[in-house]
Amino acid sequence: MKSFRFILAIAVAINLCAISSTYALDLYVDTKTKQIFAEPGPGRVHIGSYVKEEKVESPPVSSQQVLADSAKKTESTESAPARQNQATEVANKALPERLASQVSVLEERVKEVEKIHGNFDDRGLHWSTKDGNFSVSLNGRIQPASQYNFINDPDPAFGANLPNELNSGANIRRARLGIEGTFFKIWDYKFEYDFSRGNGTVGSGITDAFVRLNHTNALSYKIGSFKEPFSLEEAASNRFLTFIERHMSVNSFVDNPNTYKTGIGVNYAVQRWQTGLAFQTEPIGGWSAASTSVNANGNQNRNNGSGDTGWQGIGRVSGRPWMEDETKFMHVGISAGHTAVNTQYRADGTMVGEGQTGGGGGMAFFAFPGTNVDRTNILNTGNLSTGALTDPNRREITSYDRYGAEAWFVYGPFSAQGEYLRTNINGAGYDNEHLTGYYGFASYFLTGESKAYHVRNGAANRIKPHRPFQWNGPGWGAWEIAAGYDYINMNSGVITGGQANMVRFGLNWYPHSNVKFQANVIHMLDINTARTPITNTDGYSGGSGARTNGWNNADLSAFLTQWTIDF
Repeated sequence: MKSFRFILAIAVAINLCAISSTYALDLYVDTKTKQIFAEPGPGRVHIGSYVKEEKVESPPVSSQQVLADSAKKTESTESAPARQNQATEVANKALPERLASQVSVLEERVKEVEKIHGNFDDRGLHWSTKDGNFSVSLNGRIQPASQYNFINDPDPAFGANLPNELNSGANIRRARLGIEGTFFKIWDYKFEYDFSRGNGTVGSGITDAFVRLNHTNALSYKIGSFKEPFSLEEAASNRFLTFIERHMSVNSFVDNPNTYKTGIGVNYAVQRWQTGLAFQTEPIGGWSAASTSVNANGNQNRNNGSGDTGWQGIGRVSGRPWMEDETKFMHVGISAGHTAVNTQYRADGTMVGEGQTGGGGGMAFFAFPGTNVDRTNILNTGNLSTGALTDPNRREITSYDRYGAEAWFVYGPFSAQGEYLRTNINGAGYDNEHLTGYYGFASYFLTGESKAYHVRNGAANRIKPHRPFQWNGPGWGAWEIAAGYDYINMNSGVITGGQANMVRFGLNWYPHSNVKFQANVIHMLDINTARTPITNTDGYSGGSGARTNGWNNADLSAFLTQWTIDF
C-alpha cells in the first residue's frame, strides 16, 4: 500500500511538471512515512525544487555559417593572449602611479605628525618646524668654582677698613639660562639671564636680549642688549676660554665696564674675515662702572636727575690672512671705540657719585688678579670724576678711547694668542693719561685636537674631543696644557690705579664637548700700588684706596678650579 502511494505521488509530480515549462515545484518528504508532498507540513523536510525544461529545436545551420563561426573562434583564441598582454601592460604602468599616490598620502600624514621635531645639539635643546620657518632652543650653563690661596700676604688693614687678604672658598661663578631661535627663517632672537650676576640687582642679570635680521648669510643687523665688538678674548664665550678668567687688561677695560650694552649693531662674517660695528648706550641694570644713573636700577631708570645716557661707537675687524684649513691658520685683528661719559652734579655743584665706582656718573677702572671666587680688586683708579664744580683741582672724565690689537696662531694641537689694549682718558684735569695692558699665552692639546674657530665671532669655539670620555671604553676626552703672562699698568699722570704682572698655568680636560674641567695656578710677580692714596680722597671711597695700597709689593699665589657644564 505504501509503495503504491509513493508511486502515485511521483506520477502526480511528473504530470504537474509537464503542464507548464515555467512551473517550479518544491517537494517535501515525511521523515516517518517517507511520503512525498508538494506542500510543507509537520515532520516534512524540503528535498529540492524541480523545474521543467522544454526542448527548443534549433534552425538548420549552413556550412558557410559553420566556417564563419570557426574563423571567429580561431580569431578570438589568437587575440586572447594579446589582449591579456595589453591589460598586463596597462596594469604595470598604473602600478607606479598608484604606489606614488599612496607614498604621497603617507608623507602628508608624516608631515602632519612631524610638523615640529626636537633634538639636542650644541645649541642645547632645540625644536623647529619642518619648513624651517620657526625654531627655538633652550640653553644654559653652570660653572661651579673653587679658589685656594696658598700664598696670601698683603699688608694688614688698619682702622675701620676690612681685611686686605683674599678669601679661599667655592661658589657658582655663572648660572645662566637662555632661549634663542628663529622666525620666518631670516630673523633670530636671543635672551639670556645670569642668576649669579650683578650683585643681586635684577636688571643686571640680563646679558643678551636682542633681535637680529640676517640680511644674507654673511650680513646681519641686531638691536637690543649684546656684547660690544671689542677684543679677541672678549669675543669668545667664557665656555671656551683657555684659562678660567680673562686676562687683567681685558677684564679692566672691557668686561668690568659691562660688555653687554644696549644699542644697534651690524656684523659681516665670512670664512676668512669678519667685522662688527655698534652704536650702544649704557648696560641694562645698575651693576657696572659704566652706569651713570643715580638710581639702583641703573640705565633702566633715568629718573631723579640721572642725566643723559652715556653712549659709544665701537667696532672690530679681524680675519685669517693665512689659512691652510680649520686647524692651521693665523688670525689678526684690531678694535677701536669712543665712549662718552656723563657725570651728575647736584644743584650746589657737588658730585652725586663722588668716590663711587658705579652709579651717579664718572668712570672707574679696576682689576683683580685672575681669581674666580674672591675677585676683590687689587688695582683701582678710583672714580675718574672727582671734586665739586667749584673745586679748582677737580677732575671730570668726559670720554675715553679704547684701542686693541690681537693675534692668534693655530697649528694643529699648538696654539698661541696675544693682545695689546690701551685706554686714553679725556676730560677736565687730564692730559694724555692712558692705561695699558697686554697678555700672551700658548697651549697644546696632548690628545691631538685643535682650537676651534667661530666664524661669526672671529674667536674661539667649542672643543670636540676625538674620543669622548667613557667609563668602560678607550675614550679619555681631550687634554690641554697652557701657560701665559699677563701685564697691566694703570699708573699714568694723575691716575694712580697701580701696576701688576703675573703668570698663570692651566690644565684643561674636555670629557665631552659640553663638559669642561679647568685647573689653574696663578702667581703674582709684582704689584706696585705705592702711589694709591690710603684715604678716601681723589675719587676713592669706602677704603678702596687703602686696600689697593695695601697690596703694594704683596705676594699672592692661588690654585683655582672650575667645571663648565653647558647645554
